[in-house]
Amino acid sequence: MLPKINQMMYLQAESATGNEEPITLRSRVADLDERNIYIEIPLDEKSRKLYRAKVGEQFQLYFFTNEGVKHLFASDVTGFRKEKVNLVAIRMPKLEDISKDQRRSFLRVEANLEVAVQIGNKLRFVAITEDVGGGGVSFICERKWPIETNAQLSCWLLLHYKNGSIAHAAFVGEVVRVLPVESDRNLIMMRFQDIVDTDQQKIIRYCFERQLDKRKD
Repeated sequence: MLPKINQMMYLQAESATGNEEPITLRSRVADLDERNIYIEIPLDEKSRKLYRAKVGEQFQLYFFTNEGVKHLFASDVTGFRKEKVNLVAIRMPKLEDISKDQRRSFLRVEANLEVAVQIGNKLRFVAITEDVGGGGVSFICERKWPIETNAQLSCWLLLHYKNGSIAHAAFVGEVVRVLPVESDRNLIMMRFQDIVDTDQQKIIRYCFERQLDKRKD
């Protein structure tokens, strides 16, 4: 499977010394043709600075499908395209050169974020998440709310990024487990049933930022 326009793309480049962890970069696919994938100038997730790639530079790249399957391939920079937003041209891989890593699926991180939950057409409340990931979320709420396994909930997640920006992600989730955690509260575990790709990518971006923060600690 090839990446799609507007999909988040993650790149790994060797550190300058070669002795440190690979540099993780994040970008977005802006355009495609038969020869190249055109991405926005990548952002170094650690330094928060734009990364100036060079022609011929090699990367390990990966992206996630809506099902949470990680696709990986190696490629190199073939050039640049000047538009309103300058783009980096990455050589288009052959389908047989893209591998799948289903074991890792979506990254999931501990996070206390506000999530607005709607049950049916009338009941609404705000809860705090226990963890979030590209495939679903878990949150704790009061036991008075009538939530059962297999129920479908409409939710709006509030995401805070390191640069101070805020984003919202809307989704419909299916409850996979209800676990009592206190005398009056339940842990609700959900997987995404209906979420647009742009909102899912917002959550994945948040998870990668949190993961990088943990590595620094």
